[in-house]
Amino acid sequence: MTDPWVALEPGADPVERVRALRRAYETFTEAGTVERPVRSVVADSWRRSAKAGVGPDGTASVELTDGDLGSYRAEHPLARVMPLVRELLGTFAADGEHLLAVCDAQGRMLWVEGHPATLRRADRMNFVPGARWAESAVGTNAPGTAVAVDRPVQVFAAEHFSRRVQPWTCAAAPVHDPRTGRVLGAVDITGGDGLAHPHSLGFVQAVARAAESQLALLTPPETAAADALGLTALGRDEAHLVVDGRKLRLSRRHSEIVVLLARHPEGLTGDELLCALYEDESVTPVTLRAELARLRRLLGPALLGSRPYRLMVPVESDVAVVERRLETGSVTAAAAAYGGPLLPGSQAPAVVRLRQRIADGLRTALIARRDPDLLADWAHAPWGEDDLDVWRALAAVRPTVAVRVRLEELESELAAPPRWARQPARPTHH
Repeated sequence: MTDPWVALEPGADPVERVRALRRAYETFTEAGTVERPVRSVVADSWRRSAKAGVGPDGTASVELTDGDLGSYRAEHPLARVMPLVRELLGTFAADGEHLLAVCDAQGRMLWVEGHPATLRRADRMNFVPGARWAESAVGTNAPGTAVAVDRPVQVFAAEHFSRRVQPWTCAAAPVHDPRTGRVLGAVDITGGDGLAHPHSLGFVQAVARAAESQLALLTPPETAAADALGLTALGRDEAHLVVDGRKLRLSRRHSEIVVLLARHPEGLTGDELLCALYEDESVTPVTLRAELARLRRLLGPALLGSRPYRLMVPVESDVAVVERRLETGSVTAAAAAYGGPLLPGSQAPAVVRLRQRIADGLRTALIARRDPDLLADWAHAPWGEDDLDVWRALAAVRPTVAVRVRLEELESELAAPPRWARQPARPTHH
């Protein structure tokens, strides 16, 4: 097969492929090994699904209903391109007795539309607006896997991890924020085996690209520049800053400076910045002034002021978005906006404190909310793999075998003496 993201190569017998996939699937669920003809993208997804504690007979849970769903959808960026998505995919879905679906970056279904009879069938497996179809919640499926791997992908029949989804075939492609590049969600087409064709994957990918283009047109560069700078610093060591329609990738030190100045619109003195940025007290003000001079050349003198140092236009940052949502109690929305620890490689004292404050605030809210899907997302993210408190909270609300095993591992590691204490004492000679 030339394209590993396409489920079925032209000329392949779908009936025989389904039989082979079912045999491979049963082998995996019984022995944990993956046999041919399972594609690598599906095999990797099965392993992630099993690691997340997803069961073969599980189903999606509905997280958002009624007013909560309506409010969340109305505020989501993809709401602005739904007329375009319906125009491009809606007729295809209705005529082919398929479904058009759009999810957010956490795999939560925002819209599910299409042929009435197909909608009724989908309802029986909770493929409905407000349901969570993240890979970590229901296993391998096109929209959930597309946002997990950030690639267009098809999932055919028994490639689905959940048995009740295996009669279906789907193709999905992620949609990105044209300014920051962050995944906003995915567009999906779901239906019968006829969708297991390269054309359906190419089609849904083209719709996703059209949606991104439409989003870019709806936020003209001059409007974005007039309103605010756009700063993305969560989950990356080098922040992205949108200036005059240009997306700049800042150096690590410039990332730290911009994050701190965005945090302090009133400005910071040279001494305050020096203490905030450097652990080493021997670093001189000359070093800082040189960094600021380079940053001013990059941004332009109109954007970086001095005495005190400050950004001359407002900044809209992903950090501020997470904090605002937490302040209003919108835990699900805050988790959706959290792309990972703030500048994770930074050792700047003020950045370290801010990074810890944001992470602690969000994880405390997640533990208090006791939502198993939100807790699972955090626990299986790179920054949550060793978070004992979150794993304990997850085990309390979703006590699967995989979750209990991981919790026992973490508790054993915590109880074990440090490595230096396990070394045998050397005999002393007198």
